[in-house]
Amino acid sequence: MPLPLAHAKDSITWMEVNMPPHFIQNGALRGQGYGDIVGELLRQRLPNYEHHRMTTNVVRHFDMFRRGDKVCAIGLYRTSERESFLHFSIPSLLVMPPALILHKGRLENLTAQKTLSLKSLLANSEFRLGISKDRSYGTTLDAVIAQYRHRSGLTVFSGQEIGENYFKMLLLDRLDGLLGLPDEAMFRAEQMGIRDQLVVLPLEENRDDYKGWQCAAVCPKNAWGQEVIARINAILVEIRPTPRYRRAYERWLDANNLPLYRRVYDEIFLATKPQ
Repeated sequence: MPLPLAHAKDSITWMEVNMPPHFIQNGALRGQGYGDIVGELLRQRLPNYEHHRMTTNVVRHFDMFRRGDKVCAIGLYRTSERESFLHFSIPSLLVMPPALILHKGRLENLTAQKTLSLKSLLANSEFRLGISKDRSYGTTLDAVIAQYRHRSGLTVFSGQEIGENYFKMLLLDRLDGLLGLPDEAMFRAEQMGIRDQLVVLPLEENRDDYKGWQCAAVCPKNAWGQEVIARINAILVEIRPTPRYRRAYERWLDANNLPLYRRVYDEIFLATKPQ
């Protein structure tokens, strides 16, 4: 009598991008990105699925989502356009928005404020700021930058990431500040061995837009995706308060931002529940 065929597990392919420290795919810190850690925590709690990981660009991500493939991702922002083809989990990541990156020695000149207004900084023609021309900093900051795009003292560079040369310009007093994400600044500074020399200050323009701090896990907008997201939601409610989950992102913040981040995490991020 023939043996019955084993029931094959359903599968999930997790779509990732090479964007440290969200995902770190090379070097001594490989696998220690906050997306790496959150993804591993989710996969451990989804044993009924066979898991695969794929690194590709965002365009291919969205093509596969629109086709309804059995793919999911961690850490996408919710938009009305994306809601047409994606199921979103409750917030899976709390990520601080773009901020001002400074050499610690500059704090005295800025009266050691805890936050600053980008508009007031750019209105001061003597303040030398470095920004990327190839990325969005969010609608509010983009609008401020557009007002001052042609002012003197603005250093505009190409590419999505802040290169080492611009951090060196901070240290050599050739720039007063850089605009970037707090976690990417600390990752790059750690790679260069200068983490203790930098500080990151939140900007008043985006400090209270907490919705813009929150990303979600996503799967295709079909019955399969809806079921996976329901399972992910239940897991997130369980694991988001745990120390390991919190440390995954906090590890990439400087001390100046931790009190604000922890308050928003406890009061707003953890308060979100599945509907």
